[in-house]
Amino acid sequence: MSTSDTNANSHRAQLPPATDAVALAQALIRCPSVTPADAGALDLLQGVLEPMGFACHRLAFTEHGTPDIDNLYARLGTARPHLCFAGHTDVVPPGNEAAWTVPPFAAEVRDGILYGRGAVDMKTEIACFIAAFARLQGERAEAIPGSVSLLITGDEEGPAINGTLKVLDWLKGRGETIDACLVGEPSNPSALGDEIKIGRRGSLNGELIVKGRQGHAAYPAKADNPVPKLARMIDRLSSAHLDDGSERFEPSHLVVTVISVPNTATNVIPGEARASFNIRYNDRWTRPKLEAWARDVCANSAEEVRAEFTLKFWGTGDVFCTEPGPLVETISEAVRDITGRTPALTTGGGTSDARFIKDACPVVEFGLVNETIHKVDEHVPLADIETLTQIYRRFIEKYFKLA
Repeated sequence: MSTSDTNANSHRAQLPPATDAVALAQALIRCPSVTPADAGALDLLQGVLEPMGFACHRLAFTEHGTPDIDNLYARLGTARPHLCFAGHTDVVPPGNEAAWTVPPFAAEVRDGILYGRGAVDMKTEIACFIAAFARLQGERAEAIPGSVSLLITGDEEGPAINGTLKVLDWLKGRGETIDACLVGEPSNPSALGDEIKIGRRGSLNGELIVKGRQGHAAYPAKADNPVPKLARMIDRLSSAHLDDGSERFEPSHLVVTVISVPNTATNVIPGEARASFNIRYNDRWTRPKLEAWARDVCANSAEEVRAEFTLKFWGTGDVFCTEPGPLVETISEAVRDITGRTPALTTGGGTSDARFIKDACPVVEFGLVNETIHKVDEHVPLADIETLTQIYRRFIEKYFKLA
């Protein structure tokens, strides 16, 4: 790990105003920061935040076998309460660039819509939060009664090893405490104000390997074919009923995602067969309990077909839920004030870095409409950018009891 407080003065002449969410979003999108590349995105943010008074720390982490990742932690003030906004500047690859209406990193606006990779997930949310705070800061003679920080990683779309998790460890080592966190992930399915994410299901990956004995397909009795044995075992896993859901969460489920056999010849019985699966689980389970369940299912089905197997697991986040309370009520009120909608409190969807932050403080997620995330022609209406900026401003005001 290395820490450097670099200076972005040389870039500031080209930076957009901190109060202009659209221009800032465009500037971020024009940084082609496909995981693990930063492509200047964090330099840009540092250049905007330092003139606002934020103390910026660039945190580079590395771990054997994983990409080096640059992160940014910026904080204004030292008092409590301490409100943190968390997000990521890394994006997924654009895919077939020829299929895009506009180049994916051009950040063009057409007919009132901003196009680009990261327009929704989630460079624009970062721009909206900065603009919201900059506007509020510019209209107040006195300082915010507390402190505000941004925790921005470049490793959310990747392995998520050298990003938010390690920044949180760094903060803990410094004795810094976060009192509440808003993650700017796109949380709304159809319109701003639809949903606030107050939790996420856990995610557990497994790999099942069934051993066999290679042989000629014409002489199956002289071989031991692992393929039908694997098929029996993954059928038992994928057809099992895990639960009926809980008060805050939908039912848990297991999905087989990969089946592979190291064999290209149709007249050869392979020596092994593999399958990978993912389990999204609710608060009726813990990871150890779920692993034990999967091992039992595999052992029982293996006994049926006399299979020899190995099973391993990995995952980076357990299930969590931030129960309704001050933080949830504050963001809910901000959304209602600006949009007139009462947002549903939900826990569905994939994973996010909130799975790490929940161990440090209460955390919720609210951002743009997620209809076009990871798609060709990812886009956001300019009207939504302004509305989200207003929501974030109202949230900051309410959190610090300024409104």
